[in-house]
Amino acid sequence: MIKELETVVLTKDLSKHGLKKGDIGTIVHVHPGSGYEVEFVTFGGDTLAVVSLKESDIRLTGKK
Repeated sequence: MIKELETVVLTKDLSKHGLKKGDIGTIVHVHPGSGYEVEFVTFGGDTLAVVSLKESDIRLTGKK
């Protein structure tokens, strides 16, 4: 199970939010039942999007 504040990689494009497969995000909340709120930010620290995702939509960094 992925935990809050872990860094994850997006496994698919989310064009509605301007996000692409491979974008890096941080888990900001874990919902019961494998749901996650993931925040994606710019290098300058501005939030691009906070998105509710399933575990199949993300992976931990360093895993393929």
